[in-house]
Amino acid sequence: MKSWISAFRLRTLPLALSCIGMAGFLAASVGKFNGLIFALCCITTILLQVLSNLANDYGDSINGADHSGRKGPMRAVQSGAITAYQMKNAVILFSGLSLIAGISLLLVSFGADWNSLIYFFALGLLSIAAAITYTVGRKPYGYLGLGDLSVLIFFGLVGVMGSLYLFTKNIDRTTVLPALSCGFFSIGVLNINNIRDIESDRIAGKNSIPARIGKRHSEKYQWFLLMGGVISAIAYTILNYHSTYQFLFLLSVPLFLRIGIAVSAKRSDQLDPYLKQMALSTLVFVILFGVGNLL
Repeated sequence: MKSWISAFRLRTLPLALSCIGMAGFLAASVGKFNGLIFALCCITTILLQVLSNLANDYGDSINGADHSGRKGPMRAVQSGAITAYQMKNAVILFSGLSLIAGISLLLVSFGADWNSLIYFFALGLLSIAAAITYTVGRKPYGYLGLGDLSVLIFFGLVGVMGSLYLFTKNIDRTTVLPALSCGFFSIGVLNINNIRDIESDRIAGKNSIPARIGKRHSEKYQWFLLMGGVISAIAYTILNYHSTYQFLFLLSVPLFLRIGIAVSAKRSDQLDPYLKQMALSTLVFVILFGVGNLL
């Protein structure tokens, strides 16, 4: 059980829940929050994130990215604590659980609105496919350097705006800005992970962006992501300004500055603690942003 809990990578859950939290706060700010929809969103997102983590463990093991020279924590299949066969079955199980949770969410949100049901069901299937094929399959897109784009879409645009639509049945175009904030910060977590694994990823043929451009340029990329997230939030606040409390999220900026400085100053093999810090900082940002919009 301890090996399975470790394989779930629970430290990634705050990041996964950040986009749902952002959608919930935005819905509450227009009087459209629904507790049941929010709970089902959280459950579905947690299951999808665990699915992604298990698929990543399985895929990187069979594709050779999890080898003895890797700098990060040893994975479950790599260590032998869980067999590849067991991990594959777990991926299938969590795919089914994610599908059940997602269908329940859509039925509660849309009822008999078949057009919306079919559209979001297809989006849900795409989310499950994206979680698995990041590292699994003949040509996993994570090995092609497309992981950052996927994170922007599913942790940013779909995660925030798609979830918000479940509450409001409407989309304000300006909400793309806080969605981008969540997306940029989420990519920031992935970027730190990939900087840590530059050497081992190159050996395994995993062409992440840091593996392609090197650590120095990846540090600049990290600053772009951090500043892009903050600037997007500022732009949204200016466009929808009604109170100075809306700038409460700026209190989280020192957290991101600290992480940016650390990524620039430390060696790749010293960056693992900053994955958790980046994820938690994103959650703090979302809470401050949401509370500020409600005050």
